[in-house]
Amino acid sequence: MGENSVPAKDSTEELSEHIEEAFEHLLDSVNPMKNKLNWLLLAFPVALFMNQQHNTGLAFVFSMVAIMPLAFLMGKATEEIALRTGETVGGLLNATFGNAVEMIIAGLALYAASKSVEPDTIATMITVTQASLIGSILGNLLLVLGLAMVWGGVNHKVQHFNQDSGQMNGSLLLLAIVAFIIPSAVDLAGGDSSAIKDLSHYAALIMLAIYGLALLFQLKTHVDVFAAEAGHGTHEHPTMSIRDAWTLLILSTAFVGWMAHILVHNLEDAVHELGIPELFVGVILLPFFGNAAEHFAAVIVAGKDKMDLAIAIAIGSSVQIALFVAPVMVLLGWVLGVPLTLEFGILETSATFISVLVANSILTDGKTNWLEGVMLLGSYIILGAAFFLI
Repeated sequence: MGENSVPAKDSTEELSEHIEEAFEHLLDSVNPMKNKLNWLLLAFPVALFMNQQHNTGLAFVFSMVAIMPLAFLMGKATEEIALRTGETVGGLLNATFGNAVEMIIAGLALYAASKSVEPDTIATMITVTQASLIGSILGNLLLVLGLAMVWGGVNHKVQHFNQDSGQMNGSLLLLAIVAFIIPSAVDLAGGDSSAIKDLSHYAALIMLAIYGLALLFQLKTHVDVFAAEAGHGTHEHPTMSIRDAWTLLILSTAFVGWMAHILVHNLEDAVHELGIPELFVGVILLPFFGNAAEHFAAVIVAGKDKMDLAIAIAIGSSVQIALFVAPVMVLLGWVLGVPLTLEFGILETSATFISVLVANSILTDGKTNWLEGVMLLGSYIILGAAFFLI
């Protein structure tokens, strides 16, 4: 009997050790002494309290701030999983979770619109959803890439990157711009709303198909073209177990969803209370806080002379938003009965078109410097002022 009880005891002790180790890893991940960004996690309980007190303005602000460190934790967990799963699965994970914050916020906004009977609320949610998608593209192309070029250029003068990857992503962005411009052109030509909705649905399906083929191109048929780019930096090793990484990813995603729910719930009242234009909130504020982790990552790796990786983060994220997240949101709106289309408005579409042209022109020679980064940042500031003053 005594001999038979030993394995059970060892198994229990082993399970206890695994739980203790997992808990230590989770605590280490949120430790502000290891990462200063984790201090912003204090905004999480404040957002919950302000929401409970029905203080819409502060609940909106603190929930938006709390999303920033939570998005960073999501990115950390995704990177840990990707290091263990290989290029194909890792690439799909990064494509799915890289812009998860935008998908969660936009999805909740569309759901709120579908449940509302107030025309003003529905219009606000659609405007913020469209603006946040456009803002994510603008932020990555101009702000993130601009900061990366400035920081990298100050430290390394001139930096080089893989032209093949940059040109392919640039072409994909131009394709997405075509899908954004045509519905706006139909609207200006006097087309009715039903025609614009149908066109947006067809375009969304085509864009998703092309995005899937682009993933196949990068991760399967032409993986050798991008292998050299991936191997440009130092080889990384996992710092936590696959189980701990999945636990961190699930928990951080759940908390992001919680904060996003509070943000969307208080958004309409907070916009009026704080006197901030809806377009500015969607185009500038939400993408800035939601993509903060990617912003920091791109700038840091550019400072280490890994411009290939910095451009992959900035341009790759824009491609994901344009060809994956935006079409998915249009189709989700179709299912929920919300009239979300790819007709984003003249200012938003023009701003995106100009941003893609500027970014593509700067990336044509395969090298970057700090002055080119300043040009991108200048463009972003001008557009930000336009969205604030409109």
